[in-house]
Amino acid sequence: MRRLRFDVAYDGTDFHGWQVQPGQVTIQGVLEEIIGGVEGRPVHVAGSGRTDAGVHALAQVAAISIENPIPVDNFRRAVNRLLPNTIRINRVREVRSDFHPRFDAVRKTYEFRTFREELCSPFLRRWVHYHPYPLNEKAMAEAAAVLLGEHDFTAFAAADDRDAQSRSKVREIFHSELRRQGDTLVYRVTGSGFLKHMVRNMMGVLFEVGKGNLTADDIGARLQPNCGIRPGPSVPPSGLILVSVEYDEA
Repeated sequence: MRRLRFDVAYDGTDFHGWQVQPGQVTIQGVLEEIIGGVEGRPVHVAGSGRTDAGVHALAQVAAISIENPIPVDNFRRAVNRLLPNTIRINRVREVRSDFHPRFDAVRKTYEFRTFREELCSPFLRRWVHYHPYPLNEKAMAEAAAVLLGEHDFTAFAAADDRDAQSRSKVREIFHSELRRQGDTLVYRVTGSGFLKHMVRNMMGVLFEVGKGNLTADDIGARLQPNCGIRPGPSVPPSGLILVSVEYDEA
């Protein structure tokens, strides 16, 4: 049995997220169907995380265990020929048998992209959040820095089916920066891990700062344990992209 690790890039617009769900078209479901056909038996595709419906990825990390001796480059080409053109597999390699994309990850990076001008090209519209209305971008950038460090992000997390397991919602944010790139406002965040809807809720709160409804101090209050503040508001998924997942290669 071989363990293969690979990066997956996808436009999530037409998919109901990463995770397999009955009656829904998902990234994981499509990959399992295609790769299972190549392998000749059912295959489980493990991912580094569960992106929401409509969220995109430049390099989602996934892994499978297969018996097929096909060389990794031939495997990549064979699977990509069968996948829809909104999903592509990159950088396939063999790894140790116990490698897990989610449990072995040490940090992840997301970007949320907001198009700020009046006219948004239809060729760009699927991959940004369109918001041409006034925002105090300087205040938003200053508030983004408040999210740095290790905090309890309960006030930024949507309800999850794993909540019953009482898992900690403490995460560490290593990088949190919001800056302009031409017509687009880009929020880039790197953390030890992210909770359900966490980045979208973080960005939603930064928008409230930009609108003048909240301050950086209000964000700090949301990071206090047992603050009792409900998560939200959230932003649409179209602007959110999983950029990279990092591992301790040693």
